[in-house]
Amino acid sequence: MPSTQKPMRYGHTEGHTDVCFDDTGSCIVTCGSDGDVRIWENLDDDDPKSINVGEKAFSCALKKGKLITAVSSNTVQIHTFPEGAPDGILTRFTTPANHVTFSPDGTRVAAGSSDFMIKVVEVTDSSKQKTFRGHDAPVLSLSFDPKDVYLASASCDGSVRVWNLADQTCTTSWLVLQKCNDVINAKSICRLAWQPGTGKLLAVPVDKVVELFRRETWDSQFSLSDASITQPLNVVVWSPCGQFLAAGSVDGNIVVWNVETQQCIERMKHEKKYSICGLAWHPKYKQIAYTDTEGNLGLLENIGDVEKPNDKVASAVAKDYNDLFDGDDDDYLNEDMVEPPSSPKTGDNEDDADDLVQPPGHVRRAVIDDDDDNSLDIGLIKASSGLLEKEDDAGDQTGGFSALPPSSTQQPLYDGPMPTPRQKPFQSGSTPVHLMHRFMVWNSVGIIRCYNDEQDNAIDIEFHDTSVHHATHLPNSLSHTMADLSTEAILLACESTEELASKLHCIHFGSWDANKEWTVDMPKDEEIEAICLGQGWAACATTALLVRVFTVGGVQKEIFSLPGPVVSMAGHGEQLMIVYHRGTGFDGDQCLGVQLMELGMKKRQILHGDPLSLTRRSYLVWVGFSAEGTPCYVDSEGIVRMLNRGLGNTWIPVCNTREHCKGKYDHYWVVGVHENPQQLRCIPCKGARFPPTLPRPAVAILPFKLPYCQVATEKGQMEEQYWRSVLFHGHVDYLSKNGYEFDENAKNQAVKEQQELLMKLFALSCKLEREFRCMELADLMTPSVVNLAIKYSSRSRRLNLAQRLSEVAVEKASELAAAAAAAQEDEEEEEEDFRQHSKAGYSSSAANWGQLPGRNVQQDQEEEDDEETDACEEAEETPGVQQEKEPSHFSKGVTSAEVTTPKPALVASSSRGRVNPFKVSSSKKDPVVPSANILDNMTKYSKKTSSSGSRAVNKQNPPVIKPLTPKPKTKQASAASFFQPRTPATNPAEKIVEEREEKAGNEPQEAKVTAQENTENRRPKTGFQMWLEENRANILTDNPDLNEAEVIKEGMSRFRMLTSEERMVWTEKARGGRVSDSAEDKKRKRPTAEEDEVKKSQEQNSEDTNVSKKSKPLDASTNNRLSAFAFKQS
Repeated sequence: MPSTQKPMRYGHTEGHTDVCFDDTGSCIVTCGSDGDVRIWENLDDDDPKSINVGEKAFSCALKKGKLITAVSSNTVQIHTFPEGAPDGILTRFTTPANHVTFSPDGTRVAAGSSDFMIKVVEVTDSSKQKTFRGHDAPVLSLSFDPKDVYLASASCDGSVRVWNLADQTCTTSWLVLQKCNDVINAKSICRLAWQPGTGKLLAVPVDKVVELFRRETWDSQFSLSDASITQPLNVVVWSPCGQFLAAGSVDGNIVVWNVETQQCIERMKHEKKYSICGLAWHPKYKQIAYTDTEGNLGLLENIGDVEKPNDKVASAVAKDYNDLFDGDDDDYLNEDMVEPPSSPKTGDNEDDADDLVQPPGHVRRAVIDDDDDNSLDIGLIKASSGLLEKEDDAGDQTGGFSALPPSSTQQPLYDGPMPTPRQKPFQSGSTPVHLMHRFMVWNSVGIIRCYNDEQDNAIDIEFHDTSVHHATHLPNSLSHTMADLSTEAILLACESTEELASKLHCIHFGSWDANKEWTVDMPKDEEIEAICLGQGWAACATTALLVRVFTVGGVQKEIFSLPGPVVSMAGHGEQLMIVYHRGTGFDGDQCLGVQLMELGMKKRQILHGDPLSLTRRSYLVWVGFSAEGTPCYVDSEGIVRMLNRGLGNTWIPVCNTREHCKGKYDHYWVVGVHENPQQLRCIPCKGARFPPTLPRPAVAILPFKLPYCQVATEKGQMEEQYWRSVLFHGHVDYLSKNGYEFDENAKNQAVKEQQELLMKLFALSCKLEREFRCMELADLMTPSVVNLAIKYSSRSRRLNLAQRLSEVAVEKASELAAAAAAAQEDEEEEEEDFRQHSKAGYSSSAANWGQLPGRNVQQDQEEEDDEETDACEEAEETPGVQQEKEPSHFSKGVTSAEVTTPKPALVASSSRGRVNPFKVSSSKKDPVVPSANILDNMTKYSKKTSSSGSRAVNKQNPPVIKPLTPKPKTKQASAASFFQPRTPATNPAEKIVEEREEKAGNEPQEAKVTAQENTENRRPKTGFQMWLEENRANILTDNPDLNEAEVIKEGMSRFRMLTSEERMVWTEKARGGRVSDSAEDKKRKRPTAEEDEVKKSQEQNSEDTNVSKKSKPLDASTNNRLSAFAFKQS
């Protein structure tokens, strides 16, 4: 039957690559010049397990759960298999070892080095080793005699030697190879091999032939060659039965001979003619795995007739084949047959169904053996998996399974999902701990590298922005394995030893004192597993399921328990995110939970151990925050997820890095996430999951893309762009809510971009005659864009749609008004709660700390109502004047509780002090005009509204922290509520004209007093409001792009252009039958003597401050603070 050659797979980077099978043949193991050992379930394995063993790996060997590798650090290392955990260094050389191999019983390892030496070392006790000296050049390869008597070696000195293992002497040697001075210059790596079983023949690749030397006589028995071999042979390997011999050449040819007949039975050519440098024969099947010098892995199947030889040596071959399993039966059954092949494969310990094919005699032993608690009914397993059908030649044995009685100690067979091993804790942005040169952390602040070799054990810290701190070199005497880096501190942690406890070490380079370092020892038997840094705090999670929080100065703060073992932690600002094991996952899935906390002034928990969404059969590889403070994480399948605060703190996938990988085994190593601009910063890793420290990796920038449907269409593309813009600008709402500084221009630009996309979708839906979809899109639009949609619908002759859209516009206006009122009530409740707490520690006069700086209040104090006492005026005037000179210390947003008046009950009692702040605001070139919904709200009044309005104005933050767009409207409405309750049916336009005239100084002081006194407790509809209601449509038709405030402004301009008779008509319409109120109004116009004094004082103050007002106009936020400050009570 002809052999089958499968397409090759990329396994490692360019360079020498070695390959072997595990004891049962269930997986292929390769190593390469990238320093990785990869474990492949089969050639189609898309995600082989990767174990990094060093900078470069030259050779690997595997037996009895021990993985031996020869690496570039001149060492031979041991790792557990298949876990890949480092298990120590077996031996060292002065130069790298070129080849390692196991003895037949797996108890010893032979290693040959470029320093001409060969060492044979006991696996269990590395102190027991033998050294073989005699070669005059680097050793190329080694092979143990199957009977464990001899060791064969090949060298660059041209010789092949046979050593006696007992007395370490050279038994014989042949000078058959071409001499060279180094492995790199050798024409062949000359991987020689003993015949399995008897060890009768030693096969040595010599140029283009394979020489076979006979045991004991050491004569050349015969040679094998083929016409297809035109270049030197690199490596030879025997089949497990000892009947066939395969050889690979430097030009990519693989030839298989039947040694008994000396006939070539298979020929294969490499698809790209790369040099074959690794060959391994499957221990049970007709397969050969091979590797080339470009790091590729291939598989050749159906080689010869291994299992059913029919010539005269059949009986001897069968005996030799069975001898392979002698001594390993119990271990094999106990370790590899715990899980039946019909159950789902899980984790890295997956075994092929092929593992269960055993020689018949051993199968019978496994079934009958009642003394072994771990024995299983192999017949039952084979029957369930259909393996009995494969054994066509063993009918007599298979027929005996049903006749056997069931085992009395047979364990119940579990055929469900198997538990997934829990992933170990890790630091985001770090590479594996066992590497000698590794990244301890790479984040948006900088890079921390660790070097742990024979020359040095040190830590290098590098900052992306050198203005934060200069680069630092630290000794690593405590063997720190974890690190985190922020703009104010470096946090390190180490594991405990027999003498020392696990330590947390912090270098607070942002400190202003001389002592910048502190260390904390953990309690006994408590290990640090994860650490992170935030703004002003540090935290660590330990094996005691505790999270310990410290200040960056070293003060111990909160301690709390975790529900499960920690996986990773991340910090940003006040936020702390912890990922831990919620339980045991099944079928390859991890079962993780996440907690998100805020450690600021108001400590609270945002996510209460919610399940963490991961791709099927994946694990967590990175967890952190975006530069703007949004939690993110990445799983092993390359899916990046981000917290969507706008949808109840759910997780949404924002990028699939696998879509950008060129090869199946390429990955991206994430180092940072940015929302504005939208960037995923990561490092491309070819054929690996993490980058090497040298050469310095280059950072790539990947775009974000939400997994929406039909993104190839215009509709799907715009929908994805819209929701991505909404998601990636959601952090602005979070920052503003928590009082952080943010870019208001960026927010406005984002809103504009979103509304443009909605309008394009609206137009597309209109084109497709999807009017109901148009209404759904209108729900997402702002009022101004809804007006534009109305105009578009009208011009498109879709009058029914335009009518429905106009109803939507009205609903949106009423919703805005209701939201503003609700926000005011919430602010009032929070403020009153705070006042109740503040009264316990502060007197009323001392509560002026809530006043915002930058305001001269003397002129407003003199205008206080006659209902206030002189003591109240004096108590508030002095601190107010002092505050004028103080700079603003608010670097973070001032909450409503911090800027409110101490006595809200007195606000409503003021009768004249409310107008003057608006006189100041008129100095702004573009006067603030209330929107339509503000005018609609003027029909309601209560003292509660008035007091909450003053607090809403007070809540205006300093210019450092810009408010969101809707907030100014709310504050305008609040400010308007001071005056509207007492304003008669006068025209608002006339009022603004009066204020502008006051700014120019053209109106006498009596007009101000009149404006103050013409108030009453009802808010009827004005003439201008009635006129605007009837003429709004005309204004929108002429100016469709105007928002509500601009519509009112334009309406005022047009209303002023009317004749006085026309304005009077509208005013009379508004007044209706309220003639009787005029007498009461006239009574209120008569000022008292005390009011005359107030007016004189006001005139004097306005003259004193007139120059300063004109020279430095105040911005809107200052105006709001002025209007609020005028009514503070001491």
